[in-house]
Amino acid sequence: MNIEETMIAIDGRTGPIAAMTRTVGNMGASARRGICLLDARLRTLSAEPEEGATTAEYAVVLVAATGFAAVLVALLKSDTIKTLLTNIVKKSLSVG
Repeated sequence: MNIEETMIAIDGRTGPIAAMTRTVGNMGASARRGICLLDARLRTLSAEPEEGATTAEYAVVLVAATGFAAVLVALLKSDTIKTLLTNIVKKSLSVG
């Protein structure tokens, strides 16, 4: 760091105190920028809070539908249900 670069006049003053004042001012401006960016990011995220929930809901519905299909397949493969359905179809065809 060059001493001459740090000796910039602030309000007509130069020296280490002026350099520290300038540094603190820059840090404050940087903090304000960071806070503004964080605020903007939080507002953007809160605008659509349930965007990820849709995927979770689809996953739950898919698991439930798969479970229901497995139960139906198990029922339809059983001999009792096959006989029952076959008798229902035979009766409905013989009536006509």
